[in-house]
Parts: sequence; C-alpha cells; structure tokens
Amino acid sequence: MTQSYQGSCLCGSVHYKADGPISDVVACHCTQCRKQSGHFFAATNINDAQLHIEGAENLSWFHASKEAGRGFCSKCGSTLFWKHQADPFTSVLAGSLDGKTGLKIARHIFCRDKGDYYDLEDTIPQEG
Repeated sequence: MTQSYQGSCLCGSVHYKADGPISDVVACHCTQCRKQSGHFFAATNINDAQLHIEGAENLSWFHASKEAGRGFCSKCGSTLFWKHQADPFTSVLAGSLDGKTGLKIARHIFCRDKGDYYDLEDTIPQEG
C-alpha cells in the first residue's frame, strides 16, 4: 500500500498531495529560511513526480537565488515549498502537512547561522 500525505496553506487556497514515500524532516537554520519564516524551516522532501498541487494559481515563487525558489500562498502568505532547480524533488514545510505524519527531525543544517535566541540541545546530528 502506498503512503499518501496531504497538506495546505492556512487559508486553504493551495492544497497538495504526495503519493509515495517522503523523507524525514531536515531543520534548516540558514539566514534565508529564518528571514522568511521568522524561525527555522522544518521540511521534508517529496519526489516531483509524486507531488500534486491544487490551487497552483494561488502559488507564488520568490527566488532568493538563481538556484532555488520558495513557494508560498499569494492569498495568506503561508510558506509551503522550497525547490532547487536542479533537483527532482521539492522540499515541503512539515508544518503544512495535515494530521499525524510519523516523521521525525533527522538533522539540523546551517547551524552556524542559527538565531542566538535559541539553543540546539537535542541529540540530532548538526551540520554547518
């Protein structure tokens, strides 16, 4: 049986479904992720061929670099996706998933850029 995940933005204008496996969560503490979200990103990866988006006309993309874009709802501002142009998968913000996922944070990245107002005191591997 294939695992299926669903999610949406806060106002419901953008919905997505993922058919198939998704990765455990990566917590990104880079400055761009912190600036966009107000804290750090916690995202999972979904193969592009398995990601189905409804309400894509309400999805806007901001390109903070030439290599990657950040997808958000143009109506409510909810950040939903991060996409590197060369990768065959899309990062989906874990908080936008509906219901229980069974996912866990697998690692922290860009830890040197993290905000000074919090500590990483868990035993999860840390990079950068």
